Amino acid sequence: MHSFIGTAAAAAAVATVLVAGTTAAEAKSSDVIRSGDCSGRAHWKVKAGPDNGRIEVEAEIDSNRSGQRWTWRMRHDGVLVGSGVRHTGGVSGSFTVRRAVTDGPGADTITFRARRPATGQVCRGVVTF
Repeated sequence: MHSFIGTAAAAAAVATVLVAGTTAAEAKSSDVIRSGDCSGRAHWKVKAGPDNGRIEVEAEIDSNRSGQRWTWRMRHDGVLVGSGVRHTGGVSGSFTVRRAVTDGPGADTITFRARRPATGQVCRGVVTF
């Protein structure tokens, strides 16, 4: 019995380390993360980080309500690099958009805007990398 308890405790400790390591790996120290409130009850987050000579951008809208329709667009230094329609989903009631953009000389500004047509709610996030 002691052997089983020791093995279970060791497995739990390893699982805790693996989960903690995964969470820490999601945001690297070189990433720039900005977040804020939308015009309604939703929240936005935009993360930018280096990725093989490019900038990986991840933008998230979290409204805590699944099934909401949102239109979105992303601009890099004023140039449209993506747009579309997404629906919030899952338990969190959120959606994420990912894009890789060219890392130009100097500072790069990424703007993410999402709008919920049903209510007019707007989310706008800006990150400079």
